[in-house]
Amino acid sequence: MSTALHTGLDTLALWRRGLDRGIEQCAALLAEQGLLDSETQALATALRQRLVTDRLVVAFVAEFSRGKSELINALFFADTGRRLMPATPGRTTMCPVELAWDPQLPPGLSLLPIATRATGQTVASLREQPDQWHSQALDLDDAPGMAAVLASVTQVQHVPVDQARALGFWNDEHPEDNPPRNERDLVEVPAWRHALINYPHPLLKRGLVVIDTPGLNAIGAEPELTLGLLPSAHATVYLLAADTGVTRSDLAVWRDHLGDRACERFVVLNKSDALRDPLLSPAQVEAQVQRQCQSVADTLGMDRERVFPLSARLALTARVRGDEAALVDSRLPALELALQAQLLPQRSLVIGRMIEDGALVLQQAALRRLAERQRHTTDQLFELKSLRGKSGGRVNLMSSRLLAETTEFERCVPRLAALRGVLNKQLQAVMDSLGSDRVRATVQQMRKQADASLLQLGASRAFATMGDALRTQIDEAEVRVAEIEEMLGASQRQINADFGFSLATSPKPVLEGFRAELERIEAGYSRYLGITQLWRRAQPGFMDQFIRMLLSKLRVVFESAAVEVELWVKAASAQMDEQLRERRRTRVQRREAFTRIQAAESELE
Repeated sequence: MSTALHTGLDTLALWRRGLDRGIEQCAALLAEQGLLDSETQALATALRQRLVTDRLVVAFVAEFSRGKSELINALFFADTGRRLMPATPGRTTMCPVELAWDPQLPPGLSLLPIATRATGQTVASLREQPDQWHSQALDLDDAPGMAAVLASVTQVQHVPVDQARALGFWNDEHPEDNPPRNERDLVEVPAWRHALINYPHPLLKRGLVVIDTPGLNAIGAEPELTLGLLPSAHATVYLLAADTGVTRSDLAVWRDHLGDRACERFVVLNKSDALRDPLLSPAQVEAQVQRQCQSVADTLGMDRERVFPLSARLALTARVRGDEAALVDSRLPALELALQAQLLPQRSLVIGRMIEDGALVLQQAALRRLAERQRHTTDQLFELKSLRGKSGGRVNLMSSRLLAETTEFERCVPRLAALRGVLNKQLQAVMDSLGSDRVRATVQQMRKQADASLLQLGASRAFATMGDALRTQIDEAEVRVAEIEEMLGASQRQINADFGFSLATSPKPVLEGFRAELERIEAGYSRYLGITQLWRRAQPGFMDQFIRMLLSKLRVVFESAAVEVELWVKAASAQMDEQLRERRRTRVQRREAFTRIQAAESELE
């Protein structure tokens, strides 16, 4: 079963493999010619690893009973001939579900018990603890058996109110949102916190990762879903019911979690077949569908071209039966074509920029080494030609020059070592500005200020103060990077003049992008600190998890900035080491040539 999305991901995968082969061949050629040092070798390896592990994450988001699971069935599981993901009326998906393919693991379903919420550990950290997950194998030849296994994501359990409160599923401040109690005074909660499905679907094999979400604004919604998983998605598909359009709860989810996301966003009006009316002509029905699409686009502030009416149920049925006409009638191919045409080129652009930047660094490093090698070879050739037909006095002059160059070499080594020491000291100052310890202290100070305010009403102000402090850290780092650039440029010019080196300063790293990423994180997290979110912050463990997720995101930003500065400084040090090694190699070659000249019995000719 080939679709536009299959074709697009195939093309993207082939292109990535071609880039990988190109980098491999380039690195091998540079290494063969002695132009690849440890730093550039590490860069080439990192680029190849990034290409191999690159993933395209698409999140399906909606309130309950909008048809997310049915749409996922139509897109990914129709080739099994049946509905695999549970998709029945009412609430089915009780926890976030990730679909992906890891060839290192067997096909299966891994479930994280809801009780792990009480431990305070994030889902990300629990991924590294396999013993915390309940795993079930998937028999790819047994579709009914797979459906039975995957039905586990709908499982619930009944717990006392106190336990539900501790797990975040009961809020005394908003009793109208609490789940009902049964005759034994127990509360229904999901049995699982998170689910991972490892399935060898062709699209998943090509690097696609699908996230199926439960209701985001429901009480007890996993904080890590909105704070971690959704922001990491490259695209979101937001489902609405075609007959109701944007309801109040739909609009709340959009505004709270999706409205200002930088990722690609697509809106699906599912169950469009519900708009069919036997009393209306096909043209009138179509006009009604288009009006609903335009109304949804206007309400959400989206382009009309990003709103897709379709029927996931009809699409699944058509694909199972192999009915192409019914598939077209379901309108699903239009969504697949849009994902292929609008999402994949953007992803290709991001990957292309990354590889282009890395290849440019490899090229510049190789050109520097070639230029230095060519300069030394030219000097040596000129010197040897000058000996042609000359007497022993000329050979003695060459011996004196070699001795002088050895003395000069011995003088330049401590100068370079001193420069390297100053560089490392200044680099450490930048690392202190961008260090995780300082970020953690700033976040902890924000937490103290928020907790000290009445009912945490000062949380927004404390969060804004934290943002200012974090931006100050980046500003300090920028000032220190500029100081390094100035010192490095002056020192390199002096060394070039004194010892004939050809050191050059590469452009300093620009930290503006990290400042922008910091502002995006602030915008995403600050929404949970307003007065309207007081009930959510009152949930047991919410603020602890909020702080952990916030720290995790901030750590990535600051560590990435620190790595970029460190790589820049290391590149400058590597350039010095590289030219020093080249001089040492050239000096050895000249000494060997001189030894052969001395051993000759007659004059050079």
